[in-house]
Amino acid sequence: MRSRLLLSLAIAALAGPVFAQAPVKTVKTDKGEVVAGDNGMTLYTFKNDKMGVSNCYDDCAKNWPPFLAASGAKAEGAYSLVTRKDGAMQWAKDGMPLYFWVKDQKEGDATGDGVKGVWDAARP
Repeated sequence: MRSRLLLSLAIAALAGPVFAQAPVKTVKTDKGEVVAGDNGMTLYTFKNDKMGVSNCYDDCAKNWPPFLAASGAKAEGAYSLVTRKDGAMQWAKDGMPLYFWVKDQKEGDATGDGVKGVWDAARP
């Protein structure tokens, strides 16, 4: 299941259009409104990251796939781009890198909010 999600995210990143701005939307959840990718899945921030720096790699990134930007994406407003160690570009909100959570299954899920006290759903 995890590998299917990662594969789906990779395919979407490669096949998706080039966005002039972050491809996000606001979604209602049982925890209030959150920021989600254009696929409707909730986005999260990681308290162990620093402004403009992702610290989620290896096993962390398997559970919390980074919200990768399409080639040619341009930062705008509250959304910026962070360069990952492998050179991939990751979307960030207010400087904090954004991630998906593999246990969310559908739009409106926000099951990663509060996990281990270091993961928070991104808010509009």
